[in-house]
Amino acid sequence: MRYNKIRKMDISNGPGVRVSIFFQGCAFHCKNCFNPETWDFKGGNEFTDETIEEILTLCEDDSIAGLSMLGGEPWHPLNVEGTTKLAKAFKEKFPDKTIWSWSGFTFEDYLSKQEGIKYIDVIVDGQFQDELRNPNLMWKGSSNQRVIDVQKSLKKNKVVLSEEQ
Repeated sequence: MRYNKIRKMDISNGPGVRVSIFFQGCAFHCKNCFNPETWDFKGGNEFTDETIEEILTLCEDDSIAGLSMLGGEPWHPLNVEGTTKLAKAFKEKFPDKTIWSWSGFTFEDYLSKQEGIKYIDVIVDGQFQDELRNPNLMWKGSSNQRVIDVQKSLKKNKVVLSEEQ
């Protein structure tokens, strides 16, 4: 498993100041993707336990509101094990900070079945669709995507949209 980059102080991928990791590898290849350099599963840097420790150390700063995991595709079958390991370690160390994630997969069809989803607070699901692009949307690029409150959705066994819209 690989990652493309880590942003130490990111203000564009979730509320507040966040640490963001962009995972490497995506099979969707959405037209006009904002991050096509993350598509190649062989690109970027090796994701290791040291990478997790680096991220956790960066998140110790009280000004950091949480962790954002995007890509590429963090929930692709080739990436999901590392994504889950990072999310679990983060929530164990920072139970009061949030994890946001983005995925081209949908919540009902794939994401809700992943073990690691139980650590996520908010997920933006669905592939970016260039014909539905809207730069005025919060946290998403196209109107088909949803900003989902994962914990409420898991409890109710149906999608509950986040108030962070």
